[in-house]
Formats: sequence, structure tokens, C-alpha cells
Amino acid sequence: MGASTVYHEKQIKELCALHALNNLFQDKECYNKIQLDEICRSLAPNEYINPHRSILGLGNYDINVIITALHMKDCEAVWFDKRKDPCCIDTSKIVGFILNVPSNYKIGFVRLPIQRRHWISVRKINGQYWNLDSKLDAPQAIGDENQTMEYLRSQLHSNDKELFIVCTKGVEKDQTWLLPEYRQDGVR
Repeated sequence: MGASTVYHEKQIKELCALHALNNLFQDKECYNKIQLDEICRSLAPNEYINPHRSILGLGNYDINVIITALHMKDCEAVWFDKRKDPCCIDTSKIVGFILNVPSNYKIGFVRLPIQRRHWISVRKINGQYWNLDSKLDAPQAIGDENQTMEYLRSQLHSNDKELFIVCTKGVEKDQTWLLPEYRQDGVR
């Protein structure tokens, strides 16, 4: 399967959370800016300056907005403890991954000394995992499950990156996103 058959939104303004969600679900109409802004208002209805997005209202949504958006699809974002190895994840039970990584802030081609956060989705599509980063010109094939675990290990090696596992609410509740030998509650 080539990159041309994988849905991939490219970065516009500070809407990487929107792009990560739509790329994860492979649907350009899954979410839109109006919906994410409404989620922000519902999370902080009495705030003049909303703490869940940029002051200018251009995006830069936080994890609370992503989690609420995922709930609309009966999904959950499970924070992954980077002290664990990603090989403990049962990838057959999940929708995909969302990474939160540092990103340099640029105006045009000028890089400013401001550190921002960027959301990236990773998903298995037709047997192959894809990096669906909206800052890429096209989606990048990561490879099979072993290559994806190595990719995630390398991402988590840095202290300033976070990994969220996206799964359905039932899978999150039962912890079946973990392989049986890694579950705390003994569910097999």
C-alpha cells in the first residue's frame, strides 16, 4: 500500500491536534476546528482566555480536548508510562497512537526560540504502520509491528515526548490494550 492511499492532513496554523485526530481515524470529516473550539468552551465555559487552546484561537489544543474528542468516538487516550517497553502493548486491541513532541515555533522560515508542543498520530493501515505527522509532506511508512515498537522506543527515549494509546473505552477499562502478562488486574 502506498502513501497515496493513506489519508493525510497537512499542517495548517496550529491545528496539529485536529490533523492528528483526522489522520488517526483516516477521515477528513471526522472532526473540524469548530467542534474542537466547542470542546474547549465546554471544558472551560466561564474562562475569557481558554486554557485548552492558544490565546489567539488558532488551535494548539491540549490533551483534554483530544480526550474529549476521542470520547465522541467511544475511544480513550491512555497515557503510556515511558518506563515500560512498548512491546507490552497488544496492538491488535488498539486504534493507534498519538505522540506529543516538542516543536520549534516558526514564522515563515524564521525559527523563534519558543518551544511548542506538536501532536502526531501513528496507525496501522493494511498491515503496515504509518507516521501520519501533519508536518510531513506525505505519510511515512514505519513498517511492521517490530519496526513500530523500535520507532516508539526511540521516540520515548527522549524525556520531552509523551505517548498516548488510543483504544475503545472497553479496552481501556479492562486494560486489554496490554498483553496479558503485563496487566495488573489479572485479566487474561
